[in-house]
Amino acid sequence: MKQEGTILIVDDNSDILIAAKLLLKKHYQTIITTDNPFDIEAQIASQQIDVILLDMNFSQDAISGKEGFYWLKKIVEQDPSIVVLLMTAYGDIQLAVDAIKAGAADFIAKPWQNDQLLGAVAAAFAHAKDKQQVGKLTRQTQGLNQALNQSSGSHQFAFLGQSPAMQKVFSTIERAALTDANILITGESGTGKELAAHAIHQASMRRDNTFISLDMGAISESLFESELFGHKKGAFTDAKSDKVGRFELAHEGSLFLDELGNLPMSQQTTLLAALQNRQVTPIGGNKPISVDIRLICATNDNLKQAVDEGRFRQDLLYRINTIEIRLPPLRERAVDIPLLVNYYLEHFCHKYKRQLEVNSSDMQCLQTYPWPGNVRELAHAIERAVILSESEFLDISTVIGTNPTAAQTGKEDTSDTNTLTFEGTFNLEEIEQRTVRAALKHYQGNVSNAAKALGLTRGAMYRRLEKYDL
Repeated sequence: MKQEGTILIVDDNSDILIAAKLLLKKHYQTIITTDNPFDIEAQIASQQIDVILLDMNFSQDAISGKEGFYWLKKIVEQDPSIVVLLMTAYGDIQLAVDAIKAGAADFIAKPWQNDQLLGAVAAAFAHAKDKQQVGKLTRQTQGLNQALNQSSGSHQFAFLGQSPAMQKVFSTIERAALTDANILITGESGTGKELAAHAIHQASMRRDNTFISLDMGAISESLFESELFGHKKGAFTDAKSDKVGRFELAHEGSLFLDELGNLPMSQQTTLLAALQNRQVTPIGGNKPISVDIRLICATNDNLKQAVDEGRFRQDLLYRINTIEIRLPPLRERAVDIPLLVNYYLEHFCHKYKRQLEVNSSDMQCLQTYPWPGNVRELAHAIERAVILSESEFLDISTVIGTNPTAAQTGKEDTSDTNTLTFEGTFNLEEIEQRTVRAALKHYQGNVSNAAKALGLTRGAMYRRLEKYDL
């Protein structure tokens, strides 16, 4: 069996090129030869080279080896994972020492003994694989740190619920997690889709491997392929070093793609190809990387409607939703609100070193409030209330921004121009529009603060501003 990998032989003597290729091609998959050292850079850029056999002396200089040192330095700068064996017809011990100091793995005197050359190349190949593995682990560590730093942090919270609707969700997760089927999580913003994705991963056979997430709505079109598939150093202007993509980082683990409905059609095609082939190719590279992932996607969009409207590929939808899990909005499981309120109250009281309680009438008011931002809004609201409450009881006026009586009866409270009122309607879109408008007014047009108060991402907030022409 030939060993997988590529050897590049660079020598200005055609007889040397032929002899080396005839010997090595019996043992290695790909042998490339060239008599021009100026071809080296293009060869490295076009494919993964493992070992280079490099002559030390070309036409400009017959004996000093300076040309070999020059090209050795160029190779090391371009790709330090390549192992270089230097060749010369003049066996000079000092030259050999200098070559190894400069980065060569070994020094071969011509004419060589076949066994000697094969042994040197075998050792070089093993060294090359070790260097590539170390480089890959280093890049993966850097990529994992970056991915963790970019994580929203919402997975620190528990995925809770005792209502029949949530018990159905938990049951589906329990059954689906034990398979490798692709899962699509649907539901409004703030219902806990990322928490559900973490729950699926933790219940799966991949729980001991990485969980990598990416908010598709937060990356620009120009960075899409780089984030998912990675890139090679120099692939574009800002590519200062190699970057491992999220697919590769999630190898043997789970990959969670949030806000999938925001993908343009061109990017949907690229993603579909990666999912079908189970391979990715970094930008600037040409060697496909096989990946083994468990795909979990999430969206607050109606993808079936998006397919009908021509905004989403039907074949991609079939690929990602082998199993669909719908998370109910908080207004459909009001019975869970006391559980959630007490959980977040305990969490944030511990964080901010407070001791607060919620009285029964206020808890009833919290259950009546429609929570357009769902669980995310509830969590942020409780955190804000814990910080602002002045007595031993939670001040719910800082939670729902309205008079408790008004929240329960639907009657407008005109005592504060910043309060949210329902005007006798519980139409969700109208309530959401007024909620967004009230938050913007309260924070004097600061979108970031308003989005945080509503429990929304900036991207989700901007989509609502556009939707309601605010």
